[in-house]
Amino acid sequence: MELILIIIVINVVYVSMYTLRMIFVIKGQRILASILSVVEIFVYMTGLGIVLKNLDNHWNLVAYCIGYGLGVYIGSRVEEYLALGYVTVQVTVDCAEAEIPSKLREYGYGVTSWLADGKDGQRLMMQVLAKRSNERKLINILDKLCPKAFVVSFEPKNFKGGFWIKRTPKSF
Repeated sequence: MELILIIIVINVVYVSMYTLRMIFVIKGQRILASILSVVEIFVYMTGLGIVLKNLDNHWNLVAYCIGYGLGVYIGSRVEEYLALGYVTVQVTVDCAEAEIPSKLREYGYGVTSWLADGKDGQRLMMQVLAKRSNERKLINILDKLCPKAFVVSFEPKNFKGGFWIKRTPKSF
């Protein structure tokens, strides 16, 4: 039973690290990803070695699989908690109320707005860039300012110039 728990824990650690390493690579954090990969492969080889030495007990393989699944879940939760990077939120409002962008700017967000033609008339379009860790806060503010707004968020790969360039680290 002790060996099964060790296998589960090792695999949870390995797969969580693997998930984070992939996120770091995607976010352009190559050095951090490389350092993490050294530890990750050590944990992986240790866990795999234990399982391969004890293949006579099928519960060890089951523990390996369970640890892998838990590692994917925990790794994704850790990444969600870290909320690395930025998000662009596109907001469409069915009225051309000009004070919404200014209110968002008072909260510290950079907002670009313009009028657009929708199926049922004029729409106010806004594009807001925020840290991913502030996305939920921004959505809550938008719910208060314009509860019927259509909101789409996506992650920009990179950007250059503008209001945010002074605030972002060079690695982005």
